Amino acid sequence: MPIFTPGRRWQPVYFPFKRIPLGHRWLVAAERLVKGPLWGCRMCGNCLLQETAFICPMECPKGARNGPCGGSTEERCYVDQTRPCIWYRIYERAFSMGREEKLLEVLPPLDWDRVGTETWGDVFSQLRSVGARKFFGSLLSRDVRVRAQNWDSVFHPIRQPSWWQGDSDYHAPAYTEPLSNLERRLRAGEFVVTAEVAPPMSTATGKLCRNVELVQPYVAAINFTDNPSATARMSSLACSEMAIQHGAEPVMQIAARDRTRTGLQSEVIGASALGIRNVLCLSGDSGRMGPPPMGRLDIIDIDSIQMLWILRRMRDEGRYLDGREIKNPPMYFLGAAASPFASKPHFQAIREHKKVNAGAQFFQTNLVYDADGLEVWLNALARRNILDKVYILVGVTPLRSVKMAHYMHDEVPGVSLPERLLKRLEAAGDGIEEEGVTITLELIEKIRALQGIHGFHIMAVGWEEIVPRIVADAGLLPPDFVAPAKAAKPEPVRQ
Repeated sequence: MPIFTPGRRWQPVYFPFKRIPLGHRWLVAAERLVKGPLWGCRMCGNCLLQETAFICPMECPKGARNGPCGGSTEERCYVDQTRPCIWYRIYERAFSMGREEKLLEVLPPLDWDRVGTETWGDVFSQLRSVGARKFFGSLLSRDVRVRAQNWDSVFHPIRQPSWWQGDSDYHAPAYTEPLSNLERRLRAGEFVVTAEVAPPMSTATGKLCRNVELVQPYVAAINFTDNPSATARMSSLACSEMAIQHGAEPVMQIAARDRTRTGLQSEVIGASALGIRNVLCLSGDSGRMGPPPMGRLDIIDIDSIQMLWILRRMRDEGRYLDGREIKNPPMYFLGAAASPFASKPHFQAIREHKKVNAGAQFFQTNLVYDADGLEVWLNALARRNILDKVYILVGVTPLRSVKMAHYMHDEVPGVSLPERLLKRLEAAGDGIEEEGVTITLELIEKIRALQGIHGFHIMAVGWEEIVPRIVADAGLLPPDFVAPAKAAKPEPVRQ
């Protein structure tokens, strides 16, 4: 085990994709020899140790570089249960050292031209440009700000290359008029509802279109999942375009798990051209949750926070990640997932704060079955002064069986059901579906009374026909609701 990084075992080091000059090879070998035993260094070429409480984030099996995924727990990593969640350990140490604000800086994805190379040479070079005497002299200053500024003068340009320039500040959207119906309703102060319609597992779209038409009058927008549980389905992009054709407004979900930075930028340019105006950025379920054969678990090209950062800059600054100008930038309302129960509330608040700073304008939360626990999370967000910067839609799902309830509680990362609810469902017998709806309506009533909530996101999990009833019975019908006309009964055939 590395001395300063509490991982269970070594992760393999990266090797360069190019020939390195002999002089630099000696420096690479020395850095690997020193930083390997101390931090489990993988030679990523972009060291982030100072921002991550001196624990290497590259120990994360997902390769997440900006914080924990929605599956983080105190006990273990959900991708590899033989090791701890490395980001949970980073958060613990950062808070104990008083360095938690360092975690807000949006850190870059790997530059694979630098992977396998060293960073010490960059430090020495930057030290020469700043002035070694000035730098080391500042470390003796009694002024904390002077010490911090001089330290950053050397290390900030190294961890934040010119093509990224991440920071820890809030970036308000550069546009003024709402881009989508969902954003317009939220800005107007409406209490909105969005719902999920499951993409089909084949090219048949009849049921998809019927579900869209069924749900559309009752909601502000319809989400289409992006290969949930790492299981292939029709793309969210295709479903979103079909929703537009049927008069519904889509929320296109994009999972970082299946994207490269090039593919992400290409996809949103196309989506915007097709009229898709709501985009939800997700890390994506690990391949561990999917069917065999299992794909790679150990690396993602970009995480969800990096996705938000890239997409916000494309929209507001009109530039691709590589610096090229976009003459007609894509326009979209940016969302992200939030996990109120994934870990300790003050840990999650840092994670959510970072997403807001990176560009998230609305949250759709993971499933919530505990209104009191949700209030604790909201209070943690309030202490970070971000409740006025993001719209929050709380995720709810009506449970149809005891098996489904236990699966949600035991297998879905970041979701837990209070024991009292499990007992109610187990005692419901043949009336479990009705009991599940009753529980959902009770939760909606309690959660709606909380400060900082702007609506609900109903994840029906294949039970789309229940959405109209839940919206109506909960008193959540939109102000412009028009009841859909009932299909006329066919005339009897006369002989």
